[in-house]
Amino acid sequence: MSRQLHLNVNILNAGVFGGSWRFPGTDGLASYGIEHYTSIAKRAEKAKLDAVFLADGPLLDPSIRNRTGNNLEPTTVLATVAAQTERIGLIGTLSSSYNDPDEIARRLGDLDYISDGRFGWNVVTTAGPVAARNFGRDDEPDHALRYRRAATLVERVVASWAARTEHVSPQGRPVVVQAGGSSDGKKLASRVGEVIFSAEQDIDKARAFRSELRDGAEQFGRNPDEIVVLPGLSTVLGSTEAEARERRALLDSLLPDAYARARLAAQLGFSLDGLADDEPIPAELLRDPDVAGGSQTFYRVVRDIIERENPTLRQLLTKLSGGGGHRIVVGTPEQVADDIERWFRHGAADGFNVMPDVLPSGFDDFADHVVPELQRRGLFRTDYEDTTLRGHLGLGLPDAPASADFRLVSAG
Repeated sequence: MSRQLHLNVNILNAGVFGGSWRFPGTDGLASYGIEHYTSIAKRAEKAKLDAVFLADGPLLDPSIRNRTGNNLEPTTVLATVAAQTERIGLIGTLSSSYNDPDEIARRLGDLDYISDGRFGWNVVTTAGPVAARNFGRDDEPDHALRYRRAATLVERVVASWAARTEHVSPQGRPVVVQAGGSSDGKKLASRVGEVIFSAEQDIDKARAFRSELRDGAEQFGRNPDEIVVLPGLSTVLGSTEAEARERRALLDSLLPDAYARARLAAQLGFSLDGLADDEPIPAELLRDPDVAGGSQTFYRVVRDIIERENPTLRQLLTKLSGGGGHRIVVGTPEQVADDIERWFRHGAADGFNVMPDVLPSGFDDFADHVVPELQRRGLFRTDYEDTTLRGHLGLGLPDAPASADFRLVSAG
């Protein structure tokens, strides 16, 4: 059988666009109820997607002033989704910086067991001072320290799963998902990641990133074919190209300016106060990504856009649409399928973590029109061939760490 795409849907509150909750006909508060997640998951399962994906952070995001958020803890949501679905994978984000390894091993291992082997853990190191203050710290731990802790914690959790003799799921243990494009993040991905959620704007850079991870995995003694790289992909669909562009323009007009500015300032690590809409970002304020705090992945993406296009502040805010830096594709189902196929055949991606512009309508359009087009091209399954997330992804069960005697680095 020829290589095929992997597709997840990221159920990100009302949609990835900053103004999605204000889109006509959309319930901006739907993400505060469980039906929002279960209905999209059922729709994703009907479309034969690999998994649903839930982002999260252990904090109340200050942007709640300007945009609704995800207000339900991922494992709680996914346990409910598991009970109402049969095949779709379940990927939840939980912090390695602010969770205890023994507790998280039990909680996630049990969720994998009760879902019959459908769970994946998206490991994040949780950037930003807001989360740190929630745990009694003045500021976020150093970037390199967060990733050292993450590597040790993941290996300890995996060793705990591997040692289970009861309540073992059909896939052996949860799939380890990791998101990070910094130097430290790529090392962590190569060492422990099985599915890598990336942020890429350029097809050649995406191909180089995938090759680098595969080479890195091989250096850690792993099979590079068992790393699945899924860039984030935001989609805006219309029955014609003009209709899709009108939808995008409407979404841009609905973007709260305060939200967009605050999000960009957080990504760049400096205030935008006093910078006019028609001014470019001052080049002298940009730092080397490897010494930037916060999320170096999105800092790199935004810095690359600034250096390549020299946009004004307004142009940059519009390009990002409050979505943080994931690539946005606007067009008909055929045009979006063309883009997906081009990246896939170029070796830039093994598939995509799809982030619809508006939920649920944007995902309904993707499932109803883009997925069938990909199926017609022989790029995506027409039915599930397995019952576990590992089976959907074509992943085997890698060796567990040799010893469970891991000294955990404190994030304090």
